[in-house]
Amino acid sequence: MMLMTTEIQRIVFSESMKIADLIDVNFKLLNVLSRLDISLGFGENTIMEVCERQGIDLKSFLLICNVYTYDGYIPSVEQMSGADPATIVDYLHNSHSFYLLKEFTALEEELKAMVEPCDATQKKVVARFFSDYKAQVENHFEYEESVVFPYIRALMAGQRYASYSIEQFEENHSNIDETLNDLKNIVMKYLPDTCDTVLRNQVLYRIYRLGEDLLKHTLIEDNILIPMVNKIEE
Repeated sequence: MMLMTTEIQRIVFSESMKIADLIDVNFKLLNVLSRLDISLGFGENTIMEVCERQGIDLKSFLLICNVYTYDGYIPSVEQMSGADPATIVDYLHNSHSFYLLKEFTALEEELKAMVEPCDATQKKVVARFFSDYKAQVENHFEYEESVVFPYIRALMAGQRYASYSIEQFEENHSNIDETLNDLKNIVMKYLPDTCDTVLRNQVLYRIYRLGEDLLKHTLIEDNILIPMVNKIEE
């Protein structure tokens, strides 16, 4: 039986565990697999076998899976030892593309369909909140893509920068959840009942899933990537 993440006891993911069993523990890890270019059809292969075939660092993969599965998961120094920051950066980069090209595009289309019965003012408010949020997230991602990730890759290649450190990223790591929460409240509380209930629920499901996914994304940066880079800098 498939188990929801809120119902499961903490299971230790190991290299010998089958990928199919991993997904049964938490089906939301399907998104993790796709962002690491792991396609379905993996048969009875274990986590280690799939990671080796795909050239993915095993320890880093297990760290990501734990963050997405268990609320409040913070890896120990021992668990992070030997993991690969480059794999984490690649995963975060692929996640950025997924959010901007797929999730935001789908959400925008669903919002437009939902507010079709609304008046011009209501349509404008929803469109403005979505546009502002998308711009905020794009700016957040652009800083990581143009500054943080190149810095980490250069650091791993043995280069040092006196003018920058991961502490600067940590200090200025903005929260991108607040505006999304405002949009959720508009959809849930303040639009007229002429809006189709099924469409409204569909939008809310997407907003909740997106918010949860973005939170996990932030936790990977804060609890895995930043400590890893701190260790390299030391």
